[in-house]
Amino acid sequence: MPDVTKTAATAEDAVASPSLTDPAGEQVNEKARSLWGDAWRDLRRNPYFLVSSVLIFFLLLIAVFPGLFTSASPTVGDLVKHYKGEPELSKIGSEGWLGYDIQGRSVYARLIHGTRASITVGIAVTAIVTVIGGLIGMIAGYFGGIVDALLSRLTDIFFGIPFLLGAMVILQSFTERTTWVVVFALAFLGWTQITRVMRGAVITVKQADYVHAAKALGASTTRILFKHILPNAMAPVIVVATIALGGYISAEATLSYLGLGLASPTVSWGVDVSAGVQAIRTSPHILLYPSIMLSITVLAFIMLGEAVRNALDPKLR
Repeated sequence: MPDVTKTAATAEDAVASPSLTDPAGEQVNEKARSLWGDAWRDLRRNPYFLVSSVLIFFLLLIAVFPGLFTSASPTVGDLVKHYKGEPELSKIGSEGWLGYDIQGRSVYARLIHGTRASITVGIAVTAIVTVIGGLIGMIAGYFGGIVDALLSRLTDIFFGIPFLLGAMVILQSFTERTTWVVVFALAFLGWTQITRVMRGAVITVKQADYVHAAKALGASTTRILFKHILPNAMAPVIVVATIALGGYISAEATLSYLGLGLASPTVSWGVDVSAGVQAIRTSPHILLYPSIMLSITVLAFIMLGEAVRNALDPKLR
């Protein structure tokens, strides 16, 4: 007697991923014509994607292996090295290449080591809000009814809280503001946009014929959600998450600048920008270099998000 469950699952997969046939009657590889395959082909031809990918790869390399770029300490200062002195721009990669800050610490070393904190905050917050917001949005969009109403109202409540102001209030309640405390504060308020995007995508996808076919074949709710709906609803979420990542890095720098985010001895671009304001008239380089690095990082992730959006949105092709 044949295995009914296995037969139903096989038929379900066949409905969800139908094969294609060309006019000559030969089967065509479906993966080559999928949304993700077309998107990857477009991304490889997009100069914005190529430039942003190189920048992000370089930033990740700095964050993971700062010792490859400088051997100077970012926290040990020497007051003999006057911060009002001109940066030694001819000595590329040296301790005094970009000058020293008010405490005699190497600006270049702090620039390199500060990459880790900013990148960590951006990636960690994006990962957390994507998982939490994606699950809430998927449940709300799929089940609808009272479940959707309750989760949507919860999302509206959090969405109504000003992002930076709410993060300030949360961080003010902590005596020690480490990297993961800042991640928690930003993620606690940042999941609402992902939830709304996922909910809308799931509402659209669940009307597809292959979802109805999977239900008719007796597939479980978990299988339908994670095998059929989630892969087809992730495209807009990935776009929003990629663009938002740069925003989270900027938010961390803003909070650190205001004295409510990361604080010494943690090395961060926002901390250095805040310290550089004190000497902006006499030594603007202390403020200038971390600001440039922050701007480049945020721009790289925004460019990547725009490239991904153009590749995944069929209307823009």
